[in-house]
Amino acid sequence: MIQTSDFQGRPKKSGGDFLLASLHNRKLEAGVAGQVVDHLNGSYSAVFSLLWEGYAQVEVMLVHPSEGISVLNRLTREQPDRVYFKSLFHSGSLSETTLCNVCLRPTKQPMCNYTDLRTGEPWFCYKPKNLSCDARIIHSMGGYTNNLKAKEKDLFKSGVNMKVSIQASGPSNVTVLPKQKGQLKEKSTTVTSGPSGYYYQGVWRALGGTTVREFSASAISQCLKGKAVHMYGDSTIRQWFEFFDTTLPGLKKFDLHRERQFGPHMSLDYENNILVTYRCHGPPIRFAVPTRELRYIANELDDLEGGNNIVVVLGIWSHLGSFPMEIYIRRLQSIRRAMVRLLDRAPGTLIVIRTANPKALTVYETITNSDWYSLQRDKVLRAIFKGLNVHLIDAWEMNLAHHLPHNIHPPPPIIRNMINYLLSYICPHNGG
Repeated sequence: MIQTSDFQGRPKKSGGDFLLASLHNRKLEAGVAGQVVDHLNGSYSAVFSLLWEGYAQVEVMLVHPSEGISVLNRLTREQPDRVYFKSLFHSGSLSETTLCNVCLRPTKQPMCNYTDLRTGEPWFCYKPKNLSCDARIIHSMGGYTNNLKAKEKDLFKSGVNMKVSIQASGPSNVTVLPKQKGQLKEKSTTVTSGPSGYYYQGVWRALGGTTVREFSASAISQCLKGKAVHMYGDSTIRQWFEFFDTTLPGLKKFDLHRERQFGPHMSLDYENNILVTYRCHGPPIRFAVPTRELRYIANELDDLEGGNNIVVVLGIWSHLGSFPMEIYIRRLQSIRRAMVRLLDRAPGTLIVIRTANPKALTVYETITNSDWYSLQRDKVLRAIFKGLNVHLIDAWEMNLAHHLPHNIHPPPPIIRNMINYLLSYICPHNGG
């Protein structure tokens, strides 16, 4: 049982705090995410599946108290444009920079409408005074506004009430005994679904049907032989592209003279006929991109032929955390419709979606991309793509179940397990 208290140490009488729970055995390199049940009275239960024998250490973390979550919801409601963007316009000897966003506050200044004609995704910039809307050449992040009130800042203090471990008042570990012959499996009456997988000896074991195999560099090349893997999304997907690029000796990056952050990037293995590509998703995106390179994932999918040797991998979440949920829903629905069209014309195309993951939190990260925002979007993503012939890689649980610190860009051991999971979808009978 977990009991929360206020700043005065008095037991809280209401729920709504954001807690994460996990179970670990460092020696066995074992771990599993728990489920936190809110009893709405200031107390919580953490429910775990016991998936290995022996020692298991319970770890509980307070990400945000309910009061902090109320502030995060207020910020999104009142300041949906607190992360803002800019565009550089240039023609001849003239250059101007103006503010841009999904939606702009009305002023007397005219606007340039860059709404995508194919997807309907909106994007606007204030029109430069001396240049036309057609002179836009660079998109970039402008900054963010921190309009936390004085007392609200106290709700987001690292090590105090933001991403802080909760110490147990008694024993915080259990010993899991071997299962007795004929012993029935006990199910929780508190939660209806279990974890998506767990770590054992440092290896992710998925629950629910998929056998995750381990792939050496040569096994990866054999698995991807004759295939094209197209990756779209944010930098957490680019991590996967870079993994392939550094791991496979036969895969050579073709220099397209593009910046690392946005791409497009392309790597080829001529001998094994492997193509791996990466491109960042369309705005909002928080780094500088030439406007000619801005692409929406749905349009990219519509331009793919698809087929039995085509793999599509995507992940889109971290740059949309500060916007109202409707913005994210519209983006995912647009991508979903494109997926349906792709699977209709090429049913053999394999589509894999990477979910969000928890991260280290600063005040900036919290205001713009808190784990709370990520979790809500993660739930929406799972709901929107449910029932479609696509596969999920549960990055949320794969990070939560691991003993390493949370990072928006997970460390190599987690990335390797994610890649093994991806390859197990591509080549379910290979590995080694």
